[in-house]
Amino acid sequence: MGASRPPALVEVRGVAQRYGRGEKRFTAVENINLSIREGEFVALLGPSGCGKSTLLRIITGLNEPSEGAVLYRGEPLRGVNPKATIVFQTFALFPWLTVEENVAVALQARGVAPEPARARAVELIDLVGLDGFEQAYPRELSGGMRQKVGIARALAVDPELLCLDEPFSALDVLSAETLRGEVLELWTGGQLQIRAVLMVSHNIEEAVFMADRIVVMDKGPGRIVAEVAVNMPHPRDRKSDAFAALVNRVYALLMGQTQPEEVEFGTEPGQAGKTRALPMAPVTALAGLLEHTNATPYERDEIAQLREDLGLDLDHLLPLVEAAELLGFARVESGALILTPLGEAFAEASILARKEIFATRLRRLPFFRWMLRMLQAAGDQALRWEVLLTALERDFPPEEAERQLDIASEWGRYAELFAYDDTEGVFFLESREAVPAEAGER
Repeated sequence: MGASRPPALVEVRGVAQRYGRGEKRFTAVENINLSIREGEFVALLGPSGCGKSTLLRIITGLNEPSEGAVLYRGEPLRGVNPKATIVFQTFALFPWLTVEENVAVALQARGVAPEPARARAVELIDLVGLDGFEQAYPRELSGGMRQKVGIARALAVDPELLCLDEPFSALDVLSAETLRGEVLELWTGGQLQIRAVLMVSHNIEEAVFMADRIVVMDKGPGRIVAEVAVNMPHPRDRKSDAFAALVNRVYALLMGQTQPEEVEFGTEPGQAGKTRALPMAPVTALAGLLEHTNATPYERDEIAQLREDLGLDLDHLLPLVEAAELLGFARVESGALILTPLGEAFAEASILARKEIFATRLRRLPFFRWMLRMLQAAGDQALRWEVLLTALERDFPPEEAERQLDIASEWGRYAELFAYDDTEGVFFLESREAVPAEAGER
């Protein structure tokens, strides 16, 4: 018989998180089932808005799920889990306290006397490599050093589950790389008392470099779409074929495959069915992606390589790829971006020709058919921002509805489908051309 699997530290069963009521009820995560076992470093990976941080807060007991249950060591979790702690991306230090005091405060909050708390703080400050900075204030430290203080404070309470909420995303590239290595050294070197690590990330290479298992999430609503075991020993060689192959595999899982238009497009706002959110992709950045891809000698451009070439993180690259798909400029297959003939034509077109191509594609999208129809139906073919925003809030949470109107405004104005007066906060048509009435009209 093979060795038995380590026991589950955390079990998430059928968890969902919903906000609001009635028509304005929105689902952040849905039908989440997940186990985290002792000795595991698990990464939650996915685009912004997929519910990674929401799930982490549910697992630590900071949020109570709308449905389902969280078990810790087999027992239902009630309230905040005292055996878990979180390191946030924004450092969250008290600026008026020294490094030593920032670490000790976590122990004092749990009833530890000042002197033992101070002694333990000094030990942890030394452990994370900040010996000599005990009496420094946060303003005297670099971003990487401040995050080390956050890690030391999280370790002060001897957690069994250490949660990292995008802990390196606020750092510069070199500081982030150094801190990743140091966290791994602490974890693999057996210097910590923790039993498992759960890290939220939107960086695929980071997840492959650090984690034993990657849980891939997608949005609309947030859900788990795949789990990938990382069967490579530490330290991991980023330049190895095995590392590159796994990165490409995760990209393929995250990006998915381009679907037929009737699936990609979704329905108009206010109609039955799923309204497709517009990707947050600025036109200039989208044009840059298409130009770069068109200029490469390859028929298929690996998205992982595109990210490296363009210096973009996942949260910036993914919306650009989605926009290229949605507009028919490219398709995604097995983690590669392939330009369509229309995408090639757009990349090579003049400024005015690009506008015409873009306008033609926007008129096919249900979102823009709805928006143009709303403007045409208005008495003076003009509507205030707030009117359209209120209508969109039936399909999207308020913040997302505002983002949707922002990107629709940029795309529509670039294509000269409508204009916007920022002073008055009014959208209006500049022409009276008809808007296609049928969803399938071409």
